[in-house]
Amino acid sequence: MTQTTMAGGWSQFRFELSESDRDVFNGAMHGLVGVGYKPLAVATQVVAGLNYCFLCKAHPVYPKAEEYAAEVYIYAPPPPAAPHISEIKLLVP
Repeated sequence: MTQTTMAGGWSQFRFELSESDRDVFNGAMHGLVGVGYKPLAVATQVVAGLNYCFLCKAHPVYPKAEEYAAEVYIYAPPPPAAPHISEIKLLVP
């Protein structure tokens, strides 16, 4: 079954991240301190560049901190500009 994504629409989440997905995530998260994020799934949106929404497990780096779920939004503009975080949302049940 093929999946088509309309420009401006979000793809479905994929639970297998490509090397390119991981490169974008790691590049945008470089230097972020206080909370570690582990990407579990990704959805994308085609714009002037590419928006990523990573579903993540978040783990604060202080003692006895509880992990939680978060969405990390990253914008990857056309090269040579670098990807950057546009928003981080805490997910609550």
